[in-house]
Amino acid sequence: MRKETLKNRKIRVAEIVSRLKLEYPNSKCSLNYKTPFQLLVATILSAQCTDERVNKVTSVLFSKYPDPKSFSKLSAKQIGKLIYSTGFYNNKAKNIKSMSDIVDNKYKGQIPNDINLLVSFPGVGRKTANVVLGNVFDIPALVVDTHVTRITNLLKFVNTKNAVTIEKIMCKIVEPKDWSIFAHLLIDHGRKTCVANKPKCLDCTLNNLCPSTLADF
Repeated sequence: MRKETLKNRKIRVAEIVSRLKLEYPNSKCSLNYKTPFQLLVATILSAQCTDERVNKVTSVLFSKYPDPKSFSKLSAKQIGKLIYSTGFYNNKAKNIKSMSDIVDNKYKGQIPNDINLLVSFPGVGRKTANVVLGNVFDIPALVVDTHVTRITNLLKFVNTKNAVTIEKIMCKIVEPKDWSIFAHLLIDHGRKTCVANKPKCLDCTLNNLCPSTLADF
């Protein structure tokens, strides 16, 4: 198979984004939040947990503890009990407690809009930082989660599972204005059509743009 040029990859990914926008016109972050801090906490909780479960937990959690100051008054053990059902609660609680203390004391309760500062927080990697930057600060940020990893590999834009490498590669071919929506579109597509192990290629709006399609033409 002839190697696809950078120009052609940009053309193909632009058409993919265009089609997915038509397919999922309401695509957006599925985590519920009111502030940058709440989205940061929710995203930390979403690791190895469904967004639906996280939203159930945070609906109660944020009604009682809406900001860094209220969280910093809790112990990690207390936070752990509140987030138990999201899984890996000990590590998540420890990170949320430390992060809340830092934000409350060092940043006066405000979440910085700088990726280098965000990833310095306990429990915050590039994925989590990019979620916050793209969704609450409107800073172009391309999130790489399991859906993005799987589908970009199927589309043959990448051949790796390394999230940082995928982010760098996709940022070179996806228009910056679409960086933030890109992950939401692939997440929606991964949930509805390009389902892991059971892809619905015949029903896929991308089947003639996907080298991995199982559809017969």
